[in-house]
Amino acid sequence: MTISIAKNADQLGQKAGRMAAILIRQAIAKHGQANLILATGTSQFATLQQLIQEDVDWSRVVMFHLDEYIGLPLSHPASFRKYLQERFLDKVSPLKASYLIDGEVDPKAETERLDALISAHPIDVALVGIGENGHLAFNDPPADFETEKPYLVVDLDAACRRQQFNEGWFPSLDDVPRQAISMSVRQIMKSHHIICSVPDERKAPAVRDNLEQSVGPNVPASILQTHLNCSLYLDESSARLLSVQTVQNLAD
Repeated sequence: MTISIAKNADQLGQKAGRMAAILIRQAIAKHGQANLILATGTSQFATLQQLIQEDVDWSRVVMFHLDEYIGLPLSHPASFRKYLQERFLDKVSPLKASYLIDGEVDPKAETERLDALISAHPIDVALVGIGENGHLAFNDPPADFETEKPYLVVDLDAACRRQQFNEGWFPSLDDVPRQAISMSVRQIMKSHHIICSVPDERKAPAVRDNLEQSVGPNVPASILQTHLNCSLYLDESSARLLSVQTVQNLAD
């Protein structure tokens, strides 16, 4: 793992988006196509904004996404399918394929559908974030580090649901769904390259804990410490609690 610290969220996104594009182009040159995972949420705004401006042959890209609420309609402002459609898919030329999670159908059948699809598409580049509770995708603590199943039905903990409410996606805490379909930790870790974008001061405790504590299920994103090709993009606010030694050891 390496870290890069930008002055602010916009600069963070520019760096992360440019690197994602470079890696996607490299995968296309090597394999003829690139298999991509995209994350959602406020942490990804600037990264995706940069990525859609990059010179990429999107007709050679297959996209998966990390997670989606169960039971939330596509029309809801918090729908991650809606997010990716409006902020990415509608902004670029047509992809070779895009596999969005449908949280409105039977969750078991949907995870099985997605499992088969992603198992046939080794991931070249994954764009992810870290939650305020340290989650990776919707793998809240204690996360399942053992399952090989690519997609899971997960329960969302109180801290995760509170973050979604505080970010303005829902009118009340009670409106935040209690379950979601999430890509598993092991599936994310199978990605050849991982780009993790984490802006904002409120993420600083999670950034510190996931970089400076031992790897374990209670700090789910700590698993990224073990990935050889993970690039963590921070801004000065999200990096403010890191020790000087951590920054020196991981600086790119």
